[in-house]
Amino acid sequence: MTDTRQRPSKRERTLAALVEAGLELFERQGYEQTTVAEIARAAGVTEMTFFRYFPAKEHLLLDDPYDPVLTAAIAEQPRDLQPFVRAARGIRAAWRALPEPETPVIRRRVRIAANTPSLRGAVWRSTGNTEQAIIEQLVADGASPDVARVAAASVLAALVAGLFMWADEERSTLADAIERALDVIEVAA
Repeated sequence: MTDTRQRPSKRERTLAALVEAGLELFERQGYEQTTVAEIARAAGVTEMTFFRYFPAKEHLLLDDPYDPVLTAAIAEQPRDLQPFVRAARGIRAAWRALPEPETPVIRRRVRIAANTPSLRGAVWRSTGNTEQAIIEQLVADGASPDVARVAAASVLAALVAGLFMWADEERSTLADAIERALDVIEVAA
């Protein structure tokens, strides 16, 4: 019988090798102490190859493919809700619909970012696109720009806090951690 599974492409194998080498080095010697050259060497590639996959070292850890899902879920919320509630409930709905990340790589990435002071700022910078997308959606649905900014910043703060809690709790699912974080701010609303 022939194995019908496709072997990962060279690009996929190189990406996986870079991520695993980076995570291993970050966990062993610290993010700040690890150089791109060391990651590339451990993955068996050149520094130039590293930069073909990641524009900077921090991008090995910071990856956010969820913006379209979050904004679509916010857009689906009833427009008669306050912008803050729409944003919080939209994020809840999005995370309920997404599959739980199956790979420990994602938890490792978030844990390293959460425990590295310089990366905490990078996490917030990386949420800028998400924040802008949420603001634009809320404004398109009738919220004032100021209200939309505050609503987006508030729910993103809860989202990031939920991600960081999840990274530290092996038994928690990502969806549960985000739900708990949103509970704190939505109950107060």
